Amino acid sequence: MPNFDDRQLFEFLLLEGAQAGLAWITVLKKREGYRKAFSQFDPLRIARYDKRRLERLLQNPNIIRNRLKVESAVSNARAYLSILETHDSFADYIWQFVDHQPVQNRFRSMKQVPANTPVSDAMSRQLKKDGFRFVGTTICYAYMQATGMVNDHLVSCFRHDECRQVSA
Repeated sequence: MPNFDDRQLFEFLLLEGAQAGLAWITVLKKREGYRKAFSQFDPLRIARYDKRRLERLLQNPNIIRNRLKVESAVSNARAYLSILETHDSFADYIWQFVDHQPVQNRFRSMKQVPANTPVSDAMSRQLKKDGFRFVGTTICYAYMQATGMVNDHLVSCFRHDECRQVSA
């Protein structure tokens, strides 16, 4: 299992949710704005955000100002903290979906790369059951790609073997 700390995994989950329906570059350009607006992705602080804080966030041009997405950051922080009450770490919780080992795909064309899989379906169902929002199966699969849970680099890509060796 690659070495991600829990806060980084939480950050990626919030950013993937924010990206839903948008081009990924939109979120990348706003990542620093998100860090500042969302207390450096500190789930303890985010979980305490009140309505006044949410209204200020909705005025912040440095983030995606979608009410449902902004509110989901708070509910996701609360769900995240709840997970930590029953698991050793968020990494342990999230990596269970791939048996704590990255899935090594061997795709030869982008047409083969799926938008979701049965694993991302299961992850999405469980995250929703545990109180997370903006965690549909496509978002979960993108999250799995971003965190190294799946290696979807094409076999012709120089990163494919690098990513495979990191997890070995």
